[in-house]
Formats: sequence, structure tokens, C-alpha cells
Amino acid sequence: MTRERATPPHPVLSSYYRDAASRQGFVRSLFDRTATHYDRINAIFSLGSGRWYRRWMLRRVGLKAGDRILDVATGTGLVAREASRIAGPNGVIGLDMSPGMLAECRKNLPIALVQADAQRLPFPDGHFDFLSMGYALRHVSDLHRTFIAYRRVLKPGGRVLILEIGRARKPFVQAVLRFYLGRIVPTLSGVAASRDSRQLMEYYWDTIAECVSPDDIVSTLRQAGFEDVRHYTSLGVFHAYAGSAPAR
Repeated sequence: MTRERATPPHPVLSSYYRDAASRQGFVRSLFDRTATHYDRINAIFSLGSGRWYRRWMLRRVGLKAGDRILDVATGTGLVAREASRIAGPNGVIGLDMSPGMLAECRKNLPIALVQADAQRLPFPDGHFDFLSMGYALRHVSDLHRTFIAYRRVLKPGGRVLILEIGRARKPFVQAVLRFYLGRIVPTLSGVAASRDSRQLMEYYWDTIAECVSPDDIVSTLRQAGFEDVRHYTSLGVFHAYAGSAPAR
């Protein structure tokens, strides 16, 4: 039986880890070491715009009161917090592979939390109405396997929303993004938080610069069986991917 070819979100970044097999261990360790500073880093990065944008996109894609939602790579709970305001806190489960991030999330957000990998979701088939992921798709090891796992745990007709940041099509916008995310944010993060926080944001930028295109992400969602796949872009760099599990 031929093994399906992996679809990583970006090539191996050898300045951070040795090979593809080392990627997840590096990412988990990096997020564990920066968890206590992450909300401060996010405030620097988002300039205060993140909260309303997350809530707007969740509503736009169809999250509603009473939905059961899984927030993958929940981190400190930035997306889950907005989802709980819409769906209600009892309907939200946050999942992350980093125990450090889950510990930070647990301090401020009264939702159920699970430590697990995005590709190996420990839930039965057809369990959720909605699945979200905020700015973490670049950190999985295989896009196709991840999307297959997402589709499996969604109810027929359930919705997925993936928020990401990516390369800009316009050279000027890309140059500004590179200067801000590639230089300013890592420097400020190192000063305001820690040396590890600076490395996190340097890695963050490198994964953006090397990530596959939005068209590739849309195509992989469709190959994984999602229907009505849509791609939204804001300010040329903020990307949102949405789709529905087959209604059967």
C-alpha cells in the first residue's frame, strides 16, 4: 500500500530544527517557553485589532449560540474567548499540544481544555458544529492529514474557520509586512518579554515567508472533502479559510 505524500505548510526551516521529524518538538518547546508572555506579544503584533476581527469572522462564517465548537491550537484562548461569547462557554473546547499554553488559558478562561495534536483529535466522528484555528496552521506538520481530522470530527454540514496571516500580493505591502513582522515585532518582543519571545516572532515571520500559497490551502481543504470552501482576505495579509463538512 502506497503511503500518501505529506503536505507540509512550509519547507524544513533548518536554522531552527534539524528535519521534518524535529519540527513538532521544536514548536511545542518554543510555545511552552513563551506561553507566559504570549498575550503581551500578541498585543504588540495585532495593535489591538485582533479581538474584534476574530469575533467578526466567527459570526461571518456561521458560529451561533448553542453551537459546540472545537478551537484547535487554542494557545492562551484568544479565539476561544470570542467563540465563548457567541456560542456560550459550555459549548467551547480548547485544544493545544503545548501544556504551557493550556496552563495560561486555564488561568483566565473557564472552558474545557485538551492537550493533543491537531492531526490526532481525540473526539468521536461528527462531534462538533464548528471548528476554529487561529494563526497556527503554519505549525502543523501535514495540511492534508490535519484537514481530514477536522472534517472527521465535524457534524454533517459543520463549519470550519481557519485564520492565518500570509504573504501579500503587492510588493509594497509585503515589504512593510516584512519590516514590521520580520524586524520590529521580534525586537519589541525581546525587549518587552524575553529572548525566547524574540525567537518565537522570528520563527513566526519565517513560517509566513515560506508558507504555501492561499490557493494551495484552499485546494487542500477541497481535497480533504470540505465543500463550499471560501477564502477571505483583509488588508492584503489577513486570510480566513472557511468550508463545510459534507451534509451527507
